[in-house]
Amino acid sequence: MAAYEVALVLAGVAIFGAVVLPRILSDKPMSFPLLYVAAGILLFSLPLGVEIPNPVEHGEIAERLTEFVVIIALMGAGLKLDRPFDLSAWSNTWRLLGITMPLTILATALLGWGVLGTLLPTAVLLGAVVAPTDPVLASDVQATPPTEEVDEDADPDQQEGEVRFALTSEAGLNDGLAFPFTHFAIAMAAASGTASLGWVGDWFLVYVLYEIAVGVVGGYVAGQLLARAIFSEPVTTELGKLMEGAEALAVTLITYGATELAGGYGFIAVFVAALELRHYEWEHEYYLALHDYAVMIERIVMATVLVLFGGAIAGGLLAPLSLLDAAVGLVVVFVVRPVTGMLGLLGTSLPWSERLVVASFGIRGIGSFYYLAFALNEASFGELELLIAADQLWALVGFVVLASMVVHGVSANAVMSWMEQRREVTATTESPADAS
Repeated sequence: MAAYEVALVLAGVAIFGAVVLPRILSDKPMSFPLLYVAAGILLFSLPLGVEIPNPVEHGEIAERLTEFVVIIALMGAGLKLDRPFDLSAWSNTWRLLGITMPLTILATALLGWGVLGTLLPTAVLLGAVVAPTDPVLASDVQATPPTEEVDEDADPDQQEGEVRFALTSEAGLNDGLAFPFTHFAIAMAAASGTASLGWVGDWFLVYVLYEIAVGVVGGYVAGQLLARAIFSEPVTTELGKLMEGAEALAVTLITYGATELAGGYGFIAVFVAALELRHYEWEHEYYLALHDYAVMIERIVMATVLVLFGGAIAGGLLAPLSLLDAAVGLVVVFVVRPVTGMLGLLGTSLPWSERLVVASFGIRGIGSFYYLAFALNEASFGELELLIAADQLWALVGFVVLASMVVHGVSANAVMSWMEQRREVTATTESPADAS
């Protein structure tokens, strides 16, 4: 059996599932990403004559595939947000980025170093890899598609459910903000055995200040320029109508590529550009076309990546996982993120139930795969200790993502429905008092 033709069939099955499964699984306690992984395990367990996916051996392919699906997801996430950018209105986002994310990295690194016995740079890399929440697999808890009516002076909670907004905006930004910590782990590994700490200053100037600034500025400029091009003329031709929304892919690729060429963080730039697109002209139905096109591309590529993830599991990706590794992975999902999330949200106006939902649904996913592939591809002989730990890191991160998919995928619809019903009941009971 020809491997190429079999690969085409597998890709077709993945794409077909991306279209059909959301209809079948609507409002059911199951997520279709899980089914893709299961399908990958099944298909690659059969004697089909195709090569088993191995992200350790094919790190470059793993990095590029996951990179593409993440940047498309970031565009979709940014276009969802109907809340004008404001420091106070985004306060919960800043808390999740400034408190929850660093604490997650610290706690995970301590678990890796103190419990698993990894070297410190490897432990820091593990923390950086699992810290970002995923914009790809978190669609069930993210904000809804953009609307045509946005009141810039309205109360934030009336524009968008705070839980969904916080989770979407957090996922949009922390995928880029994990880069400095990933580079920190690589630099720490390269500096192992040296007494000088000069590398810390270099890391801060380049990977924190410069690359974040270039990412933000690059995204803002690209968003502004491309928004003017997109909204300058109405779509009138049949060809133009057929291609509606494709600009979302173009903006993603232009923004990401240009920012990376300038030495900035393309992930941050794409999300900022998406926000600028959304904010450029609030009341315009074309935002729906942009959003829907981005989501369509994201779903197709995500399906492919998850089938390959299932294939990697069938090929033994989790084989190096020990019971202790698995226990640490479960602690990261069930303890570290919920606790650090609650700490980050202390003092907010959110009800405790909604704080718990935000804290608990820090979904780990394809972004973690990207960061791990990126770090291992960047590592050289100077960072040999990271390469030595590659099998264990892929097994542990793969387990964390799989556990997150199972727990969050099964519970997301039910929890979000319960929370929104509770919010509606609260609003109904409070409205008579407000009216009086």
